[in-house]
Amino acid sequence: MTTLIPLNSPRKGAKPRFALWDLGFRPFYLLASSFAALSIGVWALQFSGLLPNAYLHGSMWHAHEMLFGFTLAVLTGFLLTAAQNWSGQPTPKGPYLAALAALWVAGRVLVLSPWGWLAAAVNVAFPLALATALAIPLYRARNRRNYFFVALLVMMAWAQLLVHLHGLGVMHMPGWAGILLGLDGMLFVICVMAGRVIPMFTNNAIPGAQAVRQPWVEKIALGLVLLILVADALQVTGAWFALLALLTMLAHLMRLGLWRPWKTFKTPLVWVLHAAYAWIPLHLALRAMAAMDWVSSSLATHALTTGAIGGLVIGMMTRTALGHTGRKLIAGKAEITCYALVAAAAWVRVAAPLIDASILPVAVLVSALLWSAGFAIYTLKYWRILSWD
Repeated sequence: MTTLIPLNSPRKGAKPRFALWDLGFRPFYLLASSFAALSIGVWALQFSGLLPNAYLHGSMWHAHEMLFGFTLAVLTGFLLTAAQNWSGQPTPKGPYLAALAALWVAGRVLVLSPWGWLAAAVNVAFPLALATALAIPLYRARNRRNYFFVALLVMMAWAQLLVHLHGLGVMHMPGWAGILLGLDGMLFVICVMAGRVIPMFTNNAIPGAQAVRQPWVEKIALGLVLLILVADALQVTGAWFALLALLTMLAHLMRLGLWRPWKTFKTPLVWVLHAAYAWIPLHLALRAMAAMDWVSSSLATHALTTGAIGGLVIGMMTRTALGHTGRKLIAGKAEITCYALVAAAAWVRVAAPLIDASILPVAVLVSALLWSAGFAIYTLKYWRILSWD
């Protein structure tokens, strides 16, 4: 996928053909954006008491669904599409892809039901099914470079299982331990993917940008993220974790600097990715501060989820949807509006409470509305692009 080969191109003069199940990015980008736009409504229903029998509710539902629902859906679309390019082997299409999408949808519905064990089984099964769908073409092509994605998906299933075992009263370990493990795994994934695509997209779009990847910087930056994951698994806290987070922050600032973000301001399809990646060192700085009890850990979490993941997701979903359907790689007014709304959602959610903690409830509401609007615009603009050829 990193080469952005147009796997499906509009057929000039031909009758439109329903193409939703042609390749993984089509249904899963549409499902993810729709869910991101609608989830604020579900959140409101929970707070109003209209979903009293939901198996997962409150902040745990929100964390679970944003990580294992929304973010994992986008990753699914990316990986199923990328794996076909990486391996030259087919990935699920047609009924098989539709079944995978149905499994994801079932997971979103069941966590709002009282059937906890069924919700747990379906939600844990989804990343395992995705891992299998990814492993087959990678193994056939002996594409060892990307085997680690399969391992990380298995780890995501394990992290999700921890959340559900806590919710079912089987395990006394806090459910947030599973959320944190899942967030660390997703941080590693987006750091790997960003390192592969952002410098390449920058150089392709901006002549003379000279964005570079230094192998030793890459190894240190990614290795330190894995150490963060291990430290969280071992429940390391305090000054030692703060030091690790700050070292990781510095490595990722160096990495971003090598990609020349200041040369991208006139190219929205590129600057949106640089702006989103800049949230990763900010997330790490806030994690260091949270480890010392100077700020709420929620601010660090939302710097990662709303800032880094949200920005990278909206940037990649627009660029790859255009590229893989054979359209011009140009961000129009709708795309730029999406970028601005999602970016604003992140700044309101993180910066406003840092300035004045008393405005947190207002900041959460405004941020949620901005986020919802950004992904709603994407859904309205791209549903036809993703559904028809």
